[in-house]
Amino acid sequence: MNGKVAAVLGIGPGLGAAVARRFAREGYSVALLARREESLAPVQEEIEGEGGEALPVPTDATDPGSVASAFGRVRGELGDPEVFVYNAGAFQMGGILDLSPETFDACFKANCAGAFYAAQQVLPAMVEAGRGTILLTGATAALRGSARFSALAVGKFGLRALAQSMAREFGPQGIHVSHVVIDGQIDTPRVREMSPDREAHTMLSPEAIAETYWQLHSQDRSAWTLELDLRPAVERF
Repeated sequence: MNGKVAAVLGIGPGLGAAVARRFAREGYSVALLARREESLAPVQEEIEGEGGEALPVPTDATDPGSVASAFGRVRGELGDPEVFVYNAGAFQMGGILDLSPETFDACFKANCAGAFYAAQQVLPAMVEAGRGTILLTGATAALRGSARFSALAVGKFGLRALAQSMAREFGPQGIHVSHVVIDGQIDTPRVREMSPDREAHTMLSPEAIAETYWQLHSQDRSAWTLELDLRPAVERF
């Protein structure tokens, strides 16, 4: 343990992995948290291959018991996270009359409630230390509830409200909370597979977003950002 710990909940081959790698390059031991264990191994191998330390912990963000257990393991094996990034989410397109209550509830838990469950795990140590960073990955849906997007928008609206509430409560205690609106598609293997001819500059680079996350964490407390929106130069807004 080197005393610098970052936890990323929502590890995949795109943004989650890029954020984990970015903090690992700065000497942070990184807790890799995701529901699917197979998502964690490649990122762990990358980080350890570059001399970093990574702890894979299978975690269901929608289950408060799973989140509590996961962070208990993180604290025991790495230490208290100084940085927490919530990157989990779920998207199910459907009209109000088409979505089942179970689907709607599951999406809300992944898009919003999981961040609340995890924040309760990391905040006590941050408050005691008088410092810490919580970064929440938002979306265009946090600002606009489009037709057939209610299962995403309601949770993302909620995540934005959670960020505002946490920032106002814990900012004075030295904890930087920031909500990042990702306005556009992230360049991931899945997106590439669906649109193989799409040009890279029309999508958000995971590495570029991760760099912004690092900059948010590095901000002087005299000039903190609560909300930031990121989009490709060609994206309409």
